[in-house]
Amino acid sequence: MKALSILLIEDDMIEVLKFNRVLNSLPIEHKVIEANNGEAALKILMDEKKIPDLVVLDLNMPKMNGKEFLRILKEDPILKYIPTIILSTSNNNVDIKECYEIGIAGYLMKPLKYEDYMEKVQNLISYWSISELIKA
Repeated sequence: MKALSILLIEDDMIEVLKFNRVLNSLPIEHKVIEANNGEAALKILMDEKKIPDLVVLDLNMPKMNGKEFLRILKEDPILKYIPTIILSTSNNNVDIKECYEIGIAGYLMKPLKYEDYMEKVQNLISYWSISELIKA
């Protein structure tokens, strides 16, 4: 397993704290870069030294929602290779299908129970930390 650089795009501070709490419980120290909306995330990604291994994205955010961000990301010749995972409360099949059509690597529902959330995020990070990733 390798340490990952993760761009977390989430506007809810409680969700950011939960995500970081789960990552801090893992044996490998992963680096989390936080953005509270798609516009802020794009500014981070324009600095090529900060291209993450993985993007974890919420759909419902101010300024630029997750789908808008995803379309811009997947049209970029370098950034389109970053695996992007949706972590959302939406279980709307239209949203899920549209996100896969745009090019996501996975879609996870945010469970209500913290233990379930913790298990999902741990599994997500474990999978991507053993996967071969493209370095731009």
